[in-house]
Amino acid sequence: MEKENVRNTYDLQDDDTKGSVKIADDVVGMIAAIAATEVEGVSAMGGHLTDEIMSKIGMKNLFKGVKIDVFERRVSIDMAITMEYGYNIPTTCQLVQNKVKQSVENMTGLTVTDVNVRIASIKVNKDK
Repeated sequence: MEKENVRNTYDLQDDDTKGSVKIADDVVGMIAAIAATEVEGVSAMGGHLTDEIMSKIGMKNLFKGVKIDVFERRVSIDMAITMEYGYNIPTTCQLVQNKVKQSVENMTGLTVTDVNVRIASIKVNKDK
């Protein structure tokens, strides 16, 4: 018997005349991860070399450093990032929090209650 792949989904729209729109929690996680990596000073998600390599190979594992909790259309996000050496940590994390909140809310219509960022690693650029 095949193992069924079960993913949490959340209703974004439920209209009897048009149908329903659902989103999987890993999609919300991917939106958050992409938004975080768009911030200058963020090298990758997570702190492991394998996570960094996988994020460059494909988007499938990009959201591995992201944990999503959704309750009644409210989202709490926990994420681990790798930062580049030389960037101000509090400033960069605040930019990540703002970017992730804005991206998730704009794309999903869900309300982001908090974005908790953990610095898992620092990447040193050998060219500097």
